[in-house]
Amino acid sequence: MQQELSAVLARMPDEQRQRAAGRDFWVGHWHGHEVVAVLSRVGKVAAATTAAVLIERFGVDRIVFTGTAGGLGDGVRVGDLVLADGFVQHDMDASPLFPRFEVPLYGRARFDTDAHLSAALCDAARRAVAAPAELVGTRAMAEFGLHAPRVHQGLIVSGDRFVATGAESAALRQALPDALAVEMEGAAVAQVCHDCAIPFAAVRTISDRADDAAHVDFMRFIDQIASHYSAAILESYFRAL
Repeated sequence: MQQELSAVLARMPDEQRQRAAGRDFWVGHWHGHEVVAVLSRVGKVAAATTAAVLIERFGVDRIVFTGTAGGLGDGVRVGDLVLADGFVQHDMDASPLFPRFEVPLYGRARFDTDAHLSAALCDAARRAVAAPAELVGTRAMAEFGLHAPRVHQGLIVSGDRFVATGAESAALRQALPDALAVEMEGAAVAQVCHDCAIPFAAVRTISDRADDAAHVDFMRFIDQIASHYSAAILESYFRAL
């Protein structure tokens, strides 16, 4: 979302816009490290295009993805963070030719993130949200009923629909019981990075429980909570490099 990108660009002192594939890519530095910042856009195809352009045109040597997701796993609460150790497309189904969820011609359903990059991002996330009230303020914490955020690690699932009913959420938990969160882009970026042998890591702030209340105040959560978390995590990550 634009609020998240704006929070990132505020930390980059010399960003310059470059236009490619109908997108604005912002090239600059963060704590002396060369960075290209861009909105993934929404959905798997759009995110895959963005990742491919980052790799092929801008020559990035790793991709870090921040954003929001709906919580699925037990104990994954609004305001928590989920650090992905792998992604699955929950709407991939080429059966009976291939098993459900398996990506045809890959022989796999799951695309793992890079262990080393993910560990660094996880450490950054834990440091960044150690004092959440200092990031977002006590009023915002109270408004969304947030507590001290936990950082979970595990499977995130992606699909081209916004999961916003209790029935959909329950069906996903039954089909993919290891899934901690659901969103709309990460599995596509993970597949592109797998194809191009580019290290990939992703962390998502839980904005809702992927149920009938998922749409309530979503954009306000992005503005008041998630954008601050994303920028703080990346600040911590780049400072530690």
